[in-house]
Amino acid sequence: MFGDQLSAATAYHEFLATAGVERGLIGPREVPRLWDRHLLNCAYLGDLIEEGRTVVDVGSGAGLPGIALALARPDLRVQLIEPLERRYTFLREAISRIDLGDRVAVARGRAEDVTGEFSGDVVTARAVAPLATLYGWTLPLCRQGGYLLAIKGRSAAEEVAAASTVLAELGIDSTPEVVHCGPAGDEGTTVVRVARGNGPLRRRPVQSGTRRTPDNRRQRTSRTSGRKKA
Repeated sequence: MFGDQLSAATAYHEFLATAGVERGLIGPREVPRLWDRHLLNCAYLGDLIEEGRTVVDVGSGAGLPGIALALARPDLRVQLIEPLERRYTFLREAISRIDLGDRVAVARGRAEDVTGEFSGDVVTARAVAPLATLYGWTLPLCRQGGYLLAIKGRSAAEEVAAASTVLAELGIDSTPEVVHCGPAGDEGTTVVRVARGNGPLRRRPVQSGTRRTPDNRRQRTSRTSGRKKA
């Protein structure tokens, strides 16, 4: 799956199993299944992305799926978006440690705060939010003609049905697809794919009575290519 990037993928696995656990980004019980449940599960997304695309990964956390996807597909350029400082710091260290150079960058901020600053042919997300919320966060980051790839579980079809009105509110007229990627005969990865279309997006109405908590205040956005210092 990782080809000549296997040594880098192994280094990333080791970083997840050590620093990732110590900093609370990965649960200790997940360590024995990091390869199958996390790295490969995310890398399989590469089966759905055309060559040379730019990817924006929203809510990257420990770098899943963004870093795993970049390792499996060196032709892609990946922008990681993460609002929490400790995760942002972890991502910067991971990018430097496995020497991803200029192919992967990370910005600190929430998806809705960086809209207009970052955009990609493909937007990815894993374990970020239900689709009814995720659509509004991610589709504005997707360029016209691009698409969203959201990794979901067995309830993907139910989530798609529950969020159908949100797409209409955004002005998206495409029908979401639930697709599976990975080796034949393997459980693989379940993904909801939504085409952005070529028309303008509409803003969703703000629900009354909602407000930002201190943890949701606008974060100052910064970025780094992850290049090692000489």
